[in-house]
Amino acid sequence: MLRRTSAVTLAALLLASCNTSPSAITATGSATVFPFTKAVGEAFVKKDKKQPMPEIAAVGTGEGARAFCKPVNGKAPDLLDASRRMTRVEFNACNAAGAGDILEIRIGLDGLALAGSVQGPKLELTSQDIYLALAANPRGKPNTAKTWHDVNARLPAIPILVLGHPKGSGTREMFEALILRVGCLAAMPQASELLKSPDPSQFDVACQRVRTDGAYVEKGEDDAEIVSALKQNPNALGLFGYARLEQNAAALRGVPIDGIAPDAKTISGGQYPGARTLFLYVRKARLKELPALKDFLKLYLEMAAPGGPLTAIGLVALPDGTRKKAAEALENEYPLEASELS
Repeated sequence: MLRRTSAVTLAALLLASCNTSPSAITATGSATVFPFTKAVGEAFVKKDKKQPMPEIAAVGTGEGARAFCKPVNGKAPDLLDASRRMTRVEFNACNAAGAGDILEIRIGLDGLALAGSVQGPKLELTSQDIYLALAANPRGKPNTAKTWHDVNARLPAIPILVLGHPKGSGTREMFEALILRVGCLAAMPQASELLKSPDPSQFDVACQRVRTDGAYVEKGEDDAEIVSALKQNPNALGLFGYARLEQNAAALRGVPIDGIAPDAKTISGGQYPGARTLFLYVRKARLKELPALKDFLKLYLEMAAPGGPLTAIGLVALPDGTRKKAAEALENEYPLEASELS
């Protein structure tokens, strides 16, 4: 009887194992990276029909990093989509939570695009113009500029209205670092002394804090909502990743910054002031727990190659050497080191 019971139990276990479905890959983070990860997910399940569609959330890089590094009920997303590099603070939080080794994979290039409706005025802005228009305290004083003409006499007297991502978003953080910072140093050279201050908040207040009086409107992480609003208000500008601009090229026009328009060539060559790298992060241990995850990441890099499916929806391919290093980092599972981060 015991033998029969054991046989039945074994058969039940074997049947259960045959019916067990693969776990869905989960990803969270950047709204800019979201459409690329979604496209890879669709290709992944088409290639292997046994795989469930990955579950992907667009909550912003900062919020995504917190979820990636701090599991809830023992569970954390498999991947972090990031529109900027992980910070040392985030890396240390991951270590403190027991995440173990983390792999950093560069997937492509993007540009922070300011864009407006093709029905609106053709603006050409400098980093200084943008700083004087959107910083909370330009040149150390509260911002009172109402129109673009107020910050530069050659610009039209239309209200300053920029629709963008909220604080904590990687896109917002890179806008502050790549555009506002440069504009501040141009408008107020003495700000360079603040960089030497032991209190980093002094530079942040003077240079990178965005005004909250309605000139800059936080529209959440949904770029489609920003695009829709731009079509309704031809005088407004939107801030989002270059891919969104390319996808809406018939309705939107990119704003040149410091004389350089956002396009694949200027982003790839590094001339465009808002050019940036996009990243994926994965815990090394998770690659062993979920073998399909490495296959997914390999497919991601294949699709991100020049002329690949992701470049067709706005991703700018990495230079050959950088792309090769990304593939090697994944294949050999090289861990990210804290010393590489700021």
